[in-house]
Amino acid sequence: MRALEFDVDHLKEQMGRVADRTMRMDLTWDWPCGVAYYGISKAYEITKDERYLQPMKERVDELIRLGLPAEWTVNACAMGHCLISLFEATGEEKYWELVLSKTEYLRDHALRFGDHVLQHTVSPDNDFPEQCWADTLFMAAFFLLRVGVKLGREELIEDALNQYYWHIRYLQDPDSGLWYHGYDNLAGDHMSGIYWGRANAWAVYTMAQVGKILPKAYLYPRYMDVAGSLNDQLAALKLLQTDGGLWRTVLDDGASYEEVSASAGIAAAMVSRGNPLHYRYVQKALGGIMNQISPDGRVMNVSGGTAVMKDIAGYRNISRDWIQGWGQGLVLAFFAHLIDMDEERADGAL
Repeated sequence: MRALEFDVDHLKEQMGRVADRTMRMDLTWDWPCGVAYYGISKAYEITKDERYLQPMKERVDELIRLGLPAEWTVNACAMGHCLISLFEATGEEKYWELVLSKTEYLRDHALRFGDHVLQHTVSPDNDFPEQCWADTLFMAAFFLLRVGVKLGREELIEDALNQYYWHIRYLQDPDSGLWYHGYDNLAGDHMSGIYWGRANAWAVYTMAQVGKILPKAYLYPRYMDVAGSLNDQLAALKLLQTDGGLWRTVLDDGASYEEVSASAGIAAAMVSRGNPLHYRYVQKALGGIMNQISPDGRVMNVSGGTAVMKDIAGYRNISRDWIQGWGQGLVLAFFAHLIDMDEERADGAL
């Protein structure tokens, strides 16, 4: 008997509906598109169904023809994920050339501080001087790791693991196991000090992928920190799941609304980690997330773009009324991991 109970055909139907609705969005070359198309790429990866690949390819080709940003940012590097998938599926060098361009930017031009930690950037300006955000793990560190593994370049792998190491040190609360949204290196504090749901999803989801894609991850000393951080975080997160199967936009705040993008990212991480003690939480999350998909494939109750807000009220009042690329993409990734869960393996005792 499968560890989790769900109708695979129904799940695939829902995944197709969410992907079709995603492709009707007018997403441009930035992180909302990057996360959305990562989800579509995962759907293609596990189904090999052209209904996912072709529309995404056509839209990316159109965006390339229209002209790319003059300068990359950490957030814009999220588009690198779908470019890797497009290159692997088609062999077209133009996609890989853009992957290498983003890699060069991150390695040689992106703003860094401290021990070569990537500063989170959303524009060519120095928006957040010496600030470390959990978002960077998905947009940049996970991307660098994927490129490093594909090319067999140890310096890229080590750089990616260094990002994880320092983001753990700066952002994870060792007492609770939860992650703060951001850290200000100049002030030496976590600013508003909020355990934001989606920040925790960026962290836990990408950490859960490291052991999956990095061959012999156990031979890298800094992977031990990734595995330890991941285990502590998942143990904390499971206790904060709501009765409806979701997680709140401020995880430990009962007055905050349930937020679906964070919930999908956390549940996907639990599937990827492969700890059977988490499956009952995944089962509950699946029901909760299914209830948040409209008949036309819109993922509902996804919070809008969120900077490190000044206080808890700032997080509570972020709108959740609109369709968002990151909500679509993280739900697609969750569904893809569920469908492929027979291939998901834990990395032993780590």
